[in-house]
Amino acid sequence: MIQGIIFDSDGTLVDSETLSAQVVVELLGERGIEMGYEEALQRFRGSEFAKFAGLLAADRGLTGIPQFTVEFRERSRTRYAQELLPMPGALELVSTLTLPKCVASNGPRDKLDTCLSAAGLAPYFDGLVFSAYEVGSWKPAPGLILHAARAIGVAPRDCLLVEDSVAGIEAGLAAGVQIVGYRLEPDVLARLSQPVRVIQDLLDVRGLIAA
Repeated sequence: MIQGIIFDSDGTLVDSETLSAQVVVELLGERGIEMGYEEALQRFRGSEFAKFAGLLAADRGLTGIPQFTVEFRERSRTRYAQELLPMPGALELVSTLTLPKCVASNGPRDKLDTCLSAAGLAPYFDGLVFSAYEVGSWKPAPGLILHAARAIGVAPRDCLLVEDSVAGIEAGLAAGVQIVGYRLEPDVLARLSQPVRVIQDLLDVRGLIAA
């Protein structure tokens, strides 16, 4: 029986990854590096930003990673505050859940706070938003998920992790939680080490809890 829920943030509760990918494409273009939006989105999704930037340095010749990172954080934060929306059904779901719930994300804390606030979700996770930067463990390692489970006082096996990325799902598998993939594309499903349940509507989480 599911007794607690752990949500990813980017691409699960908030539609921030599309905005992030747009910013990445813009910043690379300003540096004379071409990258399509779809490629940027696929490579960025669920990744630790430092690793993502390192790959851009290796295969696209990106230099000045510290400055690139600063510019990305500043520009994306502005974009989130102005344009970010919750994923469809996210507000309705989290506002009616009675089980313990939290957010566990690879993103830095200031980004999480900005995104959840802009999307109107922050009040439903007061004190229960966990960043990999604070925990010191990034998905696909299980540490962040295990930390989140402890924080809500629920054994990992009784937690449901709602995720949209390969890294997040692999972290959940390693942590021993129950998992549901949200809007997983075929290429994401093909890269998973184990099959997982998939939903297309966040409100379907209600049915999983009741099952």
